[in-house]
Amino acid sequence: MTREGRPDWDTYFMDITRLVAKRSTCVRRAVGALIVRDKRILSTGYNGAPSGIRHCGDVGCLRKKMNVKSGERHELCRGIHAEQNAIIQAAYHGVSIRDGALYCTNLPCVICAKMIINAGLARIYYESGYADALSQDMLDEAGIERIKLGNP
Repeated sequence: MTREGRPDWDTYFMDITRLVAKRSTCVRRAVGALIVRDKRILSTGYNGAPSGIRHCGDVGCLRKKMNVKSGERHELCRGIHAEQNAIIQAAYHGVSIRDGALYCTNLPCVICAKMIINAGLARIYYESGYADALSQDMLDEAGIERIKLGNP
């Protein structure tokens, strides 16, 4: 918080990211993402089934049925990750996110990390880790800064 009682920018954006996560339709983990550049919100995303596809809450969780552990076999899921949705939404609306920052409730998986690298995002702010060492290795190699923010 700033001395005026207003949240600092990181707190402000992470608060919004947590609100975005509440739109998640995933039955295992609600994740929110926000892409920001120059203190302006460019795009948001949350995890869940693609537009027009039945939600996991309606048809059941494929990963749960198959006993897939968190951080493994990302392709075995009906949902799309929050980070992917934020990047896709920016592309869909023709918004460049190059040199932007990603605020996310969780550290991205390796699939999202690869998208973040190729989208040209510069840094990631996150609250919780994620069981994906390859993601962290690739983000390190790409020089993408990661900043862990405290939980509310």
